Amino acid sequence: MDFPLPLRQHSLKQRESEILRVSEIFYSLQGETSRVGLPTVFIRLTGCPLRCGYCDTTYAFTGGENISIMDVLVKVSEYAPRYVTVSGGEPLAQKACLMLLTSLCDAGYSVSIETSGALDISGIDKRVSRIVDIKTPDSGEVTKNRWANLDYLTPQDELKFVLCSEQDYRWAVDIFYERQLDQLCPVLFSPAFGQLDPALLASWILKDRLPVRLQLQLHKILWGEVAGH
Repeated sequence: MDFPLPLRQHSLKQRESEILRVSEIFYSLQGETSRVGLPTVFIRLTGCPLRCGYCDTTYAFTGGENISIMDVLVKVSEYAPRYVTVSGGEPLAQKACLMLLTSLCDAGYSVSIETSGALDISGIDKRVSRIVDIKTPDSGEVTKNRWANLDYLTPQDELKFVLCSEQDYRWAVDIFYERQLDQLCPVLFSPAFGQLDPALLASWILKDRLPVRLQLQLHKILWGEVAGH
């Protein structure tokens, strides 16, 4: 049953007043996933419980500023985007992230979240496209994979492996087939920047006839490893 209008308005105001710790908000081209190349507003939240060896956003582990969801929405609206991505750090480490995602969907944006796969994704608004990592042995965080998350994936979501070596690749192939990941959603294989030759990874995928998408980080090809892109 619907709540009375005054109560709904109160709930909305309460939600929008929730505070997030935000590292940065910027407008760029999406560098990864099936949305690669699309102009997108990125909301990078501060903090992460993981320490992957290849992490390229260590600056987001700390710092940032406290911003209300309403102020985040105002900032996003200034770019008049169609696409919005919430990232980190690990965005789900902040409880208010779920409210932010719902607020962005309610505002009419096409929303995605990039998450490590270590935290529960079941509470995320169903309108959000969830980009979920599976951590490999060379990441240093393979024990943090929350395998129960696979049960919540839909075809609008995506799974991502960041690969550092041939050993990582072979491990990922085994997981791909053991858990029938292609029956859940699209699967992305990405070479760790500066650690694995993309052409070599491409050759393995072709040799094994693996039905995954090779993903390069467009933003790094265009601008290198700098914040705000």
